[in-house]
Amino acid sequence: MADADHPVAQAVPAKKSDLMVRVASAVVMLAIAGTAIWLGGNWLDLFIFAVGFGVFVEFVMLAKKASQDIAQLGSFAIGGAFYIGWGTLALVVVPVPLLIGILGVVICTDTGAYFTGRALGGPKIAPKISPSKTWSGLLGGMAAAGIWTCIAVLYGSYLLSAESATGASLLLAVENANIAAAAIAGALLAVAAQAGDFFESWLKRRAGAKDSSRLIPGHGGLFDRVDGLLPVAIIVGTAWAAGQV
Repeated sequence: MADADHPVAQAVPAKKSDLMVRVASAVVMLAIAGTAIWLGGNWLDLFIFAVGFGVFVEFVMLAKKASQDIAQLGSFAIGGAFYIGWGTLALVVVPVPLLIGILGVVICTDTGAYFTGRALGGPKIAPKISPSKTWSGLLGGMAAAGIWTCIAVLYGSYLLSAESATGASLLLAVENANIAAAAIAGALLAVAAQAGDFFESWLKRRAGAKDSSRLIPGHGGLFDRVDGLLPVAIIVGTAWAAGQV
């Protein structure tokens, strides 16, 4: 019971959770992206270019706040146009199965890093840039992305085995798929995804901003959603294009 000589402490209102808002926004985003992928062709290209343009606009807005003068802003804008444009074009030129594979790597990286980091904690990677990122989270993201890549490669190998004289065979798919290389590739792409995340975090801290924009309720802006996707798209898309030459 409160003492008469001491004021009763006012109850601090609990912070309202935005979980439902985040979930609803995520469902809408997945529905829009899934519809674009399902429609394919020009619709998918238009969707990717629209998102890429929106990301560039947010990038320039952050760069404007982070720049000390017009020359620095110009350098940011040119670099951002090259970086975002390259990632956008890479997503346009790759075939849809590879596009889905790229998205899967990034989603698995984020999911694996989030849950592993929360469960294990431990030393931070770069606390001044992104205080929540831990080494355990990075390893968890690498593991999740590696598993996803192995599954994707094995599934692709299984589909190819269906064209053989003996028909579809899981055993043949396992023999032909280089699982070890797929796991290593997935883990390295997870590192690239995290690097993209750190780059945006660095830019936002320099700009004094929490999110790239308020476009997506509970999630921030478009750049916040694709920061890890851009470097992975650049690496995979460039490698795929080089293999077509």
